[in-house]
Amino acid sequence: MAVLEEAWKATTSAFIPVYGRRRTGKSRLIVEFAENKPAIYHVGKQGPAPLQRREFLQLAAAALHEPLLAQVTPESWSEVFRLVEERWKGPGKLLLALDEFQWTTESSPELPSVLQEAWDRRWQKSGKIMLILCGSYLGFMEREVLGKKSPLFGRRTAQMLLRPFGFREAAAFHPGWSAADHAQAYFVCGGLPAYLECFARDRSIEQNLAANFFRENGPLAREPEFLLREELREVANYHAILNAMAADGQTTNSGIAKAAGIGDRALHYYLSTLMELGYVRRRHPLHGAANTARETRYAVADPLLRFWFRFVYPNLSRIPVLGPERSVRELVRPGWDAFCGEAFERLCREAIPLLHAEEKISASSTIGEYWAKDAQIDVVALRDDGCIELGECKWGAVRSPSALRAELASKIPAFPNRRAATLRLRYFTRDRLRPPAASATTPPETWHHLAALYSGA
Repeated sequence: MAVLEEAWKATTSAFIPVYGRRRTGKSRLIVEFAENKPAIYHVGKQGPAPLQRREFLQLAAAALHEPLLAQVTPESWSEVFRLVEERWKGPGKLLLALDEFQWTTESSPELPSVLQEAWDRRWQKSGKIMLILCGSYLGFMEREVLGKKSPLFGRRTAQMLLRPFGFREAAAFHPGWSAADHAQAYFVCGGLPAYLECFARDRSIEQNLAANFFRENGPLAREPEFLLREELREVANYHAILNAMAADGQTTNSGIAKAAGIGDRALHYYLSTLMELGYVRRRHPLHGAANTARETRYAVADPLLRFWFRFVYPNLSRIPVLGPERSVRELVRPGWDAFCGEAFERLCREAIPLLHAEEKISASSTIGEYWAKDAQIDVVALRDDGCIELGECKWGAVRSPSALRAELASKIPAFPNRRAATLRLRYFTRDRLRPPAASATTPPETWHHLAALYSGA
Protein backbone atom coordinates (compact mmCIF):
# COMPACT_ATOMS: atom_id res chain seq x y z
CA MET A 1 0.00 0.00 0.00
CA ALA A 2 2.84 2.38 0.85
CA VAL A 3 4.48 1.82 -2.55
CA LEU A 4 1.20 2.43 -4.38
CA GLU A 5 0.33 5.50 -2.34
CA GLU A 6 3.75 7.02 -2.95
CA ALA A 7 3.31 6.53 -6.71
CA TRP A 8 -0.18 8.02 -6.53
CA LYS A 9 1.00 11.19 -4.76
CA ALA A 10 3.95 11.77 -7.11
CA THR A 11 3.64 14.43 -9.80
CA THR A 12 4.60 11.93 -12.52
CA SER A 13 2.50 9.15 -14.05
CA ALA A 14 3.01 5.60 -12.78
CA PHE A 15 2.96 2.17 -14.39
CA ILE A 16 3.10 -0.71 -11.90
CA PRO A 17 2.63 -4.40 -12.78
CA VAL A 18 1.29 -6.37 -9.80
CA TYR A 19 1.59 -10.13 -10.12
CA GLY A 20 1.73 -13.33 -8.10
CA ARG A 21 -0.02 -16.66 -7.85
CA ARG A 22 -3.76 -16.87 -7.18
CA ARG A 23 -5.22 -16.18 -3.74
CA THR A 24 -2.33 -14.01 -2.53
CA GLY A 25 -4.58 -10.96 -2.26
CA LYS A 26 -3.60 -9.02 -5.39
CA SER A 27 -7.15 -7.98 -6.24
CA ARG A 28 -7.89 -7.13 -2.61
CA LEU A 29 -4.80 -4.92 -2.50
CA ILE A 30 -5.84 -3.02 -5.63
CA VAL A 31 -9.46 -2.63 -4.54
CA GLU A 32 -8.38 -1.33 -1.11
CA PHE A 33 -5.96 1.08 -2.77
CA ALA A 34 -8.58 2.31 -5.25
CA GLU A 35 -11.10 3.17 -2.54
CA ASN A 36 -12.01 6.87 -2.56
CA LYS A 37 -9.90 7.46 -5.68
CA PRO A 38 -11.04 8.16 -9.25
CA ALA A 39 -10.49 4.66 -10.58
CA ILE A 40 -11.56 2.29 -13.33
CA TYR A 41 -11.05 -1.26 -12.09
CA HIS A 42 -11.65 -3.87 -14.80
CA VAL A 43 -11.41 -7.63 -14.34
CA GLY A 44 -10.51 -9.53 -17.52
CA LYS A 45 -12.35 -12.69 -18.42
CA GLN A 46 -12.42 -15.38 -21.07
CA GLY A 47 -14.76 -13.55 -23.39
CA PRO A 48 -14.83 -11.71 -26.72
CA ALA A 49 -12.93 -8.44 -26.99
CA PRO A 50 -15.97 -6.25 -27.91
CA LEU A 51 -17.74 -7.36 -24.75
CA GLN A 52 -14.74 -6.50 -22.58
CA ARG A 53 -14.27 -3.10 -24.22
CA ARG A 54 -17.92 -2.21 -23.65
CA GLU A 55 -17.69 -3.36 -20.05
CA PHE A 56 -14.63 -1.18 -19.51
CA LEU A 57 -16.50 1.88 -20.81
CA GLN A 58 -19.49 1.10 -18.60
CA LEU A 59 -17.16 1.12 -15.61
CA ALA A 60 -15.60 4.35 -16.89
CA ALA A 61 -19.02 5.94 -17.22
CA ALA A 62 -19.72 5.31 -13.54
CA ALA A 63 -16.24 6.32 -12.34
CA LEU A 64 -16.11 9.56 -14.37
CA HIS A 65 -19.80 10.42 -14.03
CA GLU A 66 -20.11 10.40 -17.82
CA PRO A 67 -23.20 8.24 -18.54
CA LEU A 68 -22.88 8.63 -22.30
CA LEU A 69 -19.71 6.54 -22.26
CA ALA A 70 -21.82 3.49 -21.46
CA GLN A 71 -23.68 3.92 -24.77
CA VAL A 72 -20.56 3.86 -26.97
CA THR A 73 -19.59 0.73 -28.90
CA PRO A 74 -15.84 1.12 -29.41
CA GLU A 75 -14.02 -0.54 -32.28
CA SER A 76 -10.64 -0.84 -30.54
CA TRP A 77 -8.86 -0.49 -27.21
CA SER A 78 -7.15 2.61 -28.59
CA GLU A 79 -10.55 4.21 -28.95
CA VAL A 80 -11.52 3.12 -25.44
CA PHE A 81 -8.52 4.81 -23.86
CA ARG A 82 -8.92 7.94 -25.99
CA LEU A 83 -12.54 8.32 -24.88
CA VAL A 84 -11.55 7.96 -21.23
CA GLU A 85 -8.67 10.45 -21.53
CA GLU A 86 -10.87 13.06 -23.19
CA ARG A 87 -13.37 12.93 -20.33
CA TRP A 88 -10.91 12.90 -17.44
CA LYS A 89 -10.56 16.52 -16.34
CA GLY A 90 -8.78 15.92 -13.05
CA PRO A 91 -7.59 17.17 -10.70
CA GLY A 92 -4.80 14.70 -10.08
CA LYS A 93 -4.45 11.20 -11.45
CA LEU A 94 -6.90 8.66 -12.82
CA LEU A 95 -6.26 5.04 -11.81
CA LEU A 96 -6.60 2.46 -14.59
CA ALA A 97 -6.39 -1.04 -13.10
CA LEU A 98 -6.60 -4.01 -15.46
CA ASP A 99 -6.92 -7.16 -13.33
CA GLU A 100 -6.65 -10.68 -14.78
CA PHE A 101 -4.71 -9.00 -17.56
CA GLN A 102 -3.83 -12.35 -19.13
CA TRP A 103 -7.48 -12.97 -20.02
CA THR A 104 -8.06 -9.53 -21.51
CA THR A 105 -4.93 -9.99 -23.62
CA GLU A 106 -5.99 -13.46 -24.74
CA SER A 107 -8.96 -11.95 -26.59
CA SER A 108 -7.02 -8.78 -27.53
CA PRO A 109 -3.38 -9.73 -28.31
CA GLU A 110 -2.73 -6.18 -29.47
CA LEU A 111 -3.47 -4.71 -26.03
CA PRO A 112 0.16 -4.56 -24.74
CA SER A 113 1.14 -2.62 -27.89
CA VAL A 114 -1.85 -0.30 -27.48
CA LEU A 115 -0.85 0.43 -23.90
CA GLN A 116 2.77 0.96 -24.95
CA GLU A 117 1.72 3.55 -27.51
CA ALA A 118 -0.57 5.35 -25.07
CA TRP A 119 2.13 5.37 -22.39
CA ASP A 120 4.91 6.58 -24.69
CA ARG A 121 2.91 9.26 -26.51
CA ARG A 122 0.57 10.61 -23.83
CA TRP A 123 0.39 9.07 -20.38
CA GLN A 124 4.02 9.06 -19.31
CA LYS A 125 4.46 12.82 -19.72
CA SER A 126 0.99 13.89 -18.63
CA GLY A 127 1.31 13.01 -14.95
CA LYS A 128 -2.41 12.17 -14.99
CA ILE A 129 -2.45 8.36 -15.24
CA MET A 130 -1.61 5.55 -12.86
CA LEU A 131 -1.70 2.21 -14.69
CA ILE A 132 -1.78 -1.10 -12.82
CA LEU A 133 -1.65 -4.38 -14.74
CA CYS A 134 -2.41 -7.37 -12.56
CA GLY A 135 -2.14 -11.08 -13.33
CA SER A 136 -1.84 -14.45 -11.62
CA TYR A 137 -0.10 -16.32 -14.43
CA LEU A 138 3.51 -15.72 -13.43
CA GLY A 139 4.96 -16.83 -16.75
CA PHE A 140 2.64 -14.59 -18.72
CA MET A 141 3.36 -11.52 -16.61
CA GLU A 142 7.12 -12.08 -16.70
CA ARG A 143 7.05 -12.71 -20.44
CA GLU A 144 4.35 -10.40 -21.84
CA VAL A 145 4.61 -7.46 -19.44
CA LEU A 146 8.09 -7.51 -17.89
CA GLY A 147 10.05 -9.47 -20.52
CA LYS A 148 12.49 -8.00 -23.02
CA LYS A 149 10.30 -8.99 -25.97
CA SER A 150 7.22 -7.29 -24.54
CA PRO A 151 6.15 -3.93 -26.02
CA LEU A 152 5.90 -2.74 -22.41
CA PHE A 153 9.46 -3.68 -21.47
CA GLY A 154 11.39 -0.98 -19.64
CA ARG A 155 8.38 1.24 -19.10
CA ARG A 156 7.29 0.23 -15.61
CA THR A 157 8.00 2.73 -12.85
CA ALA A 158 7.83 -0.03 -10.23
CA GLN A 159 6.75 -3.64 -10.01
CA MET A 160 5.27 -5.78 -7.29
CA LEU A 161 5.56 -9.55 -7.02
CA LEU A 162 3.06 -10.30 -4.28
CA ARG A 163 4.12 -13.39 -2.36
CA PRO A 164 2.26 -15.46 0.24
CA PHE A 165 2.84 -14.58 3.88
CA GLY A 166 5.71 -16.26 5.70
CA PHE A 167 5.00 -18.67 8.53
CA ARG A 168 5.33 -16.01 11.24
CA GLU A 169 3.00 -13.63 9.41
CA ALA A 170 0.48 -16.40 8.76
CA ALA A 171 0.34 -17.13 12.49
CA ALA A 172 -1.27 -13.72 13.09
CA PHE A 173 -4.51 -15.08 11.57
CA HIS A 174 -5.02 -17.32 14.61
CA PRO A 175 -3.84 -15.59 17.79
CA GLY A 176 -3.79 -17.84 20.82
CA TRP A 177 -2.99 -21.03 18.94
CA SER A 178 0.03 -23.12 19.86
CA ALA A 179 3.10 -23.10 17.62
CA ALA A 180 2.27 -26.67 16.54
CA ASP A 181 -1.24 -25.62 15.46
CA HIS A 182 0.13 -22.58 13.63
CA ALA A 183 2.57 -24.82 11.79
CA GLN A 184 -0.02 -27.43 10.84
CA ALA A 185 -2.35 -24.77 9.46
CA TYR A 186 0.59 -23.35 7.51
CA PHE A 187 1.43 -26.80 6.15
CA VAL A 188 -2.05 -26.91 4.55
CA CYS A 189 -2.86 -23.27 3.78
CA GLY A 190 0.62 -21.91 3.20
CA GLY A 191 0.69 -18.16 3.59
CA LEU A 192 -2.40 -17.50 1.48
CA PRO A 193 -4.86 -15.28 3.34
CA ALA A 194 -7.94 -16.61 1.54
CA TYR A 195 -7.19 -20.10 2.90
CA LEU A 196 -6.03 -19.07 6.36
CA GLU A 197 -9.30 -17.21 6.86
CA CYS A 198 -11.18 -20.48 6.32
CA PHE A 199 -9.58 -22.03 9.42
CA ALA A 200 -11.70 -21.08 12.44
CA ARG A 201 -9.88 -20.10 15.62
CA ASP A 202 -12.28 -22.08 17.83
CA ARG A 203 -11.75 -25.39 16.02
CA SER A 204 -8.91 -27.87 16.28
CA ILE A 205 -6.77 -28.59 13.22
CA GLU A 206 -8.61 -31.86 12.57
CA GLN A 207 -11.98 -30.13 12.94
CA ASN A 208 -10.89 -27.46 10.47
CA LEU A 209 -9.75 -30.11 8.00
CA ALA A 210 -13.10 -31.88 8.31
CA ALA A 211 -15.12 -28.69 7.88
CA ASN A 212 -13.12 -27.22 5.02
CA PHE A 213 -12.15 -30.26 2.91
CA PHE A 214 -14.37 -33.21 3.75
CA ARG A 215 -17.82 -31.64 3.92
CA GLU A 216 -19.57 -31.48 0.57
CA ASN A 217 -20.07 -27.72 0.87
CA GLY A 218 -16.74 -27.03 2.57
CA PRO A 219 -15.09 -23.82 1.30
CA LEU A 220 -11.93 -25.65 0.24
CA ALA A 221 -13.46 -28.99 -0.78
CA ARG A 222 -13.25 -28.18 -4.50
CA GLU A 223 -10.81 -25.27 -4.45
CA PRO A 224 -8.03 -27.07 -6.42
CA GLU A 225 -10.51 -27.96 -9.16
CA PHE A 226 -11.60 -24.32 -9.41
CA LEU A 227 -7.98 -23.12 -9.46
CA LEU A 228 -6.96 -25.44 -12.28
CA ARG A 229 -10.09 -24.86 -14.36
CA GLU A 230 -9.64 -21.09 -14.12
CA GLU A 231 -6.21 -21.25 -15.71
CA LEU A 232 -5.87 -24.47 -17.67
CA ARG A 233 -7.26 -26.69 -20.37
CA GLU A 234 -6.93 -30.50 -20.31
CA VAL A 235 -7.47 -30.40 -16.56
CA ALA A 236 -7.54 -34.19 -16.27
CA ASN A 237 -3.87 -34.43 -17.24
CA TYR A 238 -2.89 -31.86 -14.63
CA HIS A 239 -4.89 -33.77 -12.02
CA ALA A 240 -3.02 -36.94 -12.94
CA ILE A 241 0.38 -35.22 -12.67
CA LEU A 242 -0.35 -33.59 -9.32
CA ASN A 243 -1.77 -36.84 -7.98
CA ALA A 244 1.35 -38.71 -9.08
CA MET A 245 3.50 -36.23 -7.18
CA ALA A 246 1.44 -35.68 -4.03
CA ALA A 247 -0.21 -39.08 -3.49
CA ASP A 248 2.23 -41.46 -5.18
CA GLY A 249 5.38 -39.62 -4.13
CA GLN A 250 6.84 -39.43 -7.64
CA THR A 251 9.51 -36.76 -8.10
CA THR A 252 11.34 -37.58 -11.34
CA ASN A 253 10.28 -37.05 -14.94
CA SER A 254 10.09 -40.76 -15.62
CA GLY A 255 8.28 -41.57 -12.37
CA ILE A 256 5.68 -38.85 -12.85
CA ALA A 257 5.15 -39.74 -16.51
CA LYS A 258 4.61 -43.41 -15.72
CA ALA A 259 2.27 -42.80 -12.76
CA ALA A 260 0.26 -40.17 -14.66
CA GLY A 261 0.14 -42.12 -17.92
CA ILE A 262 1.55 -39.20 -19.91
CA GLY A 263 4.43 -39.26 -22.39
CA ASP A 264 7.74 -37.61 -21.52
CA ARG A 265 7.45 -34.88 -24.17
CA ALA A 266 3.93 -33.87 -23.15
CA LEU A 267 4.92 -34.00 -19.48
CA HIS A 268 7.53 -31.27 -20.02
CA TYR A 269 4.81 -28.91 -21.28
CA TYR A 270 2.46 -29.65 -18.39
CA LEU A 271 5.17 -29.30 -15.75
CA SER A 272 6.35 -26.01 -17.26
CA THR A 273 2.80 -24.66 -17.14
CA LEU A 274 2.35 -25.70 -13.50
CA MET A 275 5.66 -24.06 -12.61
CA GLU A 276 4.63 -20.83 -14.36
CA LEU A 277 1.51 -20.80 -12.20
CA GLY A 278 3.58 -21.34 -9.06
CA TYR A 279 1.94 -24.70 -8.30
CA VAL A 280 4.99 -26.91 -8.89
CA ARG A 281 8.67 -26.25 -8.23
CA ARG A 282 11.82 -27.74 -9.68
CA ARG A 283 14.29 -29.05 -7.09
CA HIS A 284 18.02 -29.66 -7.26
CA PRO A 285 20.46 -30.78 -4.59
CA LEU A 286 22.42 -27.80 -3.30
CA HIS A 287 26.14 -28.55 -3.33
CA GLY A 288 27.82 -25.48 -4.77
CA ALA A 289 28.31 -26.81 -8.31
CA ALA A 290 26.25 -26.87 -11.49
CA ASN A 291 23.36 -29.30 -11.36
CA THR A 292 22.79 -31.95 -13.99
CA ALA A 293 19.50 -32.94 -15.59
CA ARG A 294 19.66 -36.28 -13.78
CA GLU A 295 19.58 -34.47 -10.44
CA THR A 296 16.32 -32.68 -11.22
CA ARG A 297 13.32 -33.45 -9.05
CA TYR A 298 9.84 -31.91 -8.90
CA ALA A 299 7.55 -31.17 -5.98
CA VAL A 300 4.11 -29.66 -5.46
CA ALA A 301 4.94 -26.13 -4.33
CA ASP A 302 1.44 -25.12 -3.25
CA PRO A 303 0.60 -26.49 0.22
CA LEU A 304 -3.13 -26.69 -0.36
CA LEU A 305 -2.71 -28.59 -3.63
CA ARG A 306 -0.24 -30.89 -1.92
CA PHE A 307 -2.75 -31.67 0.86
CA TRP A 308 -5.73 -32.02 -1.46
CA PHE A 309 -4.02 -34.32 -3.95
CA ARG A 310 -2.51 -36.35 -1.11
CA PHE A 311 -5.66 -36.93 0.95
CA VAL A 312 -8.79 -35.74 -0.88
CA TYR A 313 -8.51 -36.40 -4.61
CA PRO A 314 -7.58 -40.12 -4.35
CA ASN A 315 -10.51 -40.65 -1.97
CA LEU A 316 -13.34 -38.73 -3.65
CA SER A 317 -15.47 -41.88 -3.79
CA ARG A 318 -14.88 -42.80 -0.15
CA ILE A 319 -15.40 -39.42 1.46
CA PRO A 320 -19.23 -39.27 1.01
CA VAL A 321 -19.48 -42.72 2.60
CA LEU A 322 -17.16 -42.01 5.53
CA GLY A 323 -18.33 -38.49 6.28
CA PRO A 324 -16.10 -35.58 7.36
CA GLU A 325 -14.90 -36.75 10.78
CA ARG A 326 -14.23 -40.37 9.82
CA SER A 327 -12.49 -39.18 6.65
CA VAL A 328 -10.01 -37.21 8.74
CA ARG A 329 -9.51 -40.10 11.17
CA GLU A 330 -9.15 -42.84 8.57
CA LEU A 331 -7.74 -41.04 5.52
CA VAL A 332 -5.65 -38.20 6.92
CA ARG A 333 -4.46 -39.22 10.38
CA PRO A 334 -2.40 -42.27 9.28
CA GLY A 335 -0.29 -40.18 6.89
CA TRP A 336 -0.41 -36.87 8.75
CA ASP A 337 2.96 -37.01 10.50
CA ALA A 338 4.74 -37.89 7.25
CA PHE A 339 2.95 -35.04 5.47
CA CYS A 340 3.88 -32.61 8.25
CA GLY A 341 7.46 -33.87 8.36
CA GLU A 342 8.16 -32.88 4.78
CA ALA A 343 6.40 -29.54 5.22
CA PHE A 344 8.40 -28.90 8.42
CA GLU A 345 11.62 -29.22 6.43
CA ARG A 346 10.44 -26.45 4.11
CA LEU A 347 9.46 -24.27 7.07
CA CYS A 348 12.93 -24.73 8.55
CA ARG A 349 14.58 -23.70 5.29
CA GLU A 350 12.30 -20.66 5.24
CA ALA A 351 13.44 -19.85 8.78
CA ILE A 352 17.16 -19.68 7.93
CA PRO A 353 17.17 -16.00 6.78
CA LEU A 354 15.23 -15.07 9.93
CA LEU A 355 17.73 -16.93 12.09
CA HIS A 356 20.63 -15.24 10.31
CA ALA A 357 19.08 -11.83 10.99
CA GLU A 358 18.53 -12.67 14.65
CA GLU A 359 22.07 -14.02 14.99
CA LYS A 360 23.53 -10.93 13.31
CA ILE A 361 24.93 -12.99 10.42
CA SER A 362 25.30 -10.55 7.54
CA ALA A 363 26.66 -12.98 4.94
CA SER A 364 24.39 -13.71 2.00
CA SER A 365 23.47 -17.35 1.47
CA THR A 366 21.85 -19.81 -0.90
CA ILE A 367 19.41 -22.09 0.90
CA GLY A 368 18.17 -25.49 -0.15
CA GLU A 369 18.57 -29.19 0.56
CA TYR A 370 20.92 -31.95 -0.48
CA TRP A 371 20.42 -35.54 -1.48
CA ALA A 372 22.56 -38.27 -2.90
CA LYS A 373 22.36 -42.03 -3.09
CA ASP A 374 23.24 -42.56 0.54
CA ALA A 375 22.26 -39.31 2.25
CA GLN A 376 19.44 -36.80 2.62
CA ILE A 377 20.27 -33.49 4.33
CA ASP A 378 17.14 -31.47 5.04
CA VAL A 379 18.67 -27.98 5.23
CA VAL A 380 21.75 -26.59 3.47
CA ALA A 381 22.86 -22.97 3.56
CA LEU A 382 25.89 -22.02 1.47
CA ARG A 383 27.13 -18.73 2.90
CA ASP A 384 29.52 -16.38 1.15
CA ASP A 385 31.67 -15.99 4.27
CA GLY A 386 33.24 -19.43 3.97
CA CYS A 387 30.67 -21.26 6.11
CA ILE A 388 28.22 -24.02 5.20
CA GLU A 389 25.27 -24.82 7.43
CA LEU A 390 23.77 -28.31 7.44
CA GLY A 391 20.51 -29.04 9.22
CA GLU A 392 18.42 -32.00 10.36
CA CYS A 393 14.64 -31.61 10.86
CA LYS A 394 12.41 -33.85 13.00
CA TRP A 395 8.68 -33.23 13.26
CA GLY A 396 7.97 -36.42 15.19
CA ALA A 397 8.99 -37.18 18.74
CA VAL A 398 12.75 -37.39 19.31
CA ARG A 399 13.64 -39.96 21.95
CA SER A 400 17.37 -39.31 21.94
CA PRO A 401 19.02 -35.98 21.06
CA SER A 402 22.34 -37.80 20.91
CA ALA A 403 20.94 -40.15 18.25
CA LEU A 404 19.71 -37.12 16.26
CA ARG A 405 23.20 -35.64 16.39
CA ALA A 406 24.69 -38.97 15.31
CA GLU A 407 22.23 -39.17 12.41
CA LEU A 408 23.37 -35.85 10.97
CA ALA A 409 27.03 -36.65 11.69
CA SER A 410 26.72 -39.82 9.60
CA LYS A 411 25.58 -37.76 6.60
CA ILE A 412 28.31 -35.13 6.70
CA PRO A 413 30.93 -37.24 4.85
CA ALA A 414 28.49 -37.62 1.94
CA PHE A 415 28.19 -33.86 1.47
CA PRO A 416 30.63 -32.52 -1.17
CA ASN A 417 32.33 -29.71 0.75
CA ARG A 418 34.34 -28.63 -2.28
CA ARG A 419 35.43 -25.33 -0.76
CA ALA A 420 36.60 -26.93 2.47
CA ALA A 421 34.24 -24.51 4.16
CA THR A 422 33.70 -24.31 7.89
CA LEU A 423 30.67 -26.34 8.90
CA ARG A 424 27.92 -25.30 11.28
CA LEU A 425 25.15 -27.70 12.23
CA ARG A 426 21.52 -26.92 13.06
CA TYR A 427 18.90 -29.22 14.56
CA PHE A 428 15.20 -28.41 14.19
CA THR A 429 12.60 -30.20 16.31
CA ARG A 430 8.93 -29.69 17.05
CA ASP A 431 9.41 -29.97 20.82
CA ARG A 432 12.06 -28.36 23.00
CA LEU A 433 14.98 -30.72 23.70
CA ARG A 434 17.91 -30.62 26.06
CA PRO A 435 20.91 -30.70 23.71
CA PRO A 436 23.55 -33.27 24.60
CA ALA A 437 26.95 -32.08 25.72
CA ALA A 438 29.00 -30.85 22.78
CA SER A 439 32.31 -32.43 21.84
CA ALA A 440 35.39 -30.38 21.10
CA THR A 441 35.84 -32.30 17.85
CA THR A 442 32.35 -31.68 16.39
CA PRO A 443 31.36 -28.59 14.36
CA PRO A 444 29.53 -25.73 16.14
CA GLU A 445 25.84 -26.50 16.47
CA THR A 446 22.54 -24.83 17.34
CA TRP A 447 19.31 -26.47 18.45
CA HIS A 448 15.96 -24.93 17.48
CA HIS A 449 12.45 -25.90 18.51
CA LEU A 450 9.24 -24.89 16.77
CA ALA A 451 7.95 -22.37 19.32
CA ALA A 452 11.26 -20.50 19.19
CA LEU A 453 11.16 -20.37 15.39
CA TYR A 454 7.79 -18.62 15.68
CA SER A 455 8.71 -16.30 18.52
CA GLY A 456 12.20 -15.46 17.32
CA ALA A 457 13.55 -16.31 20.78
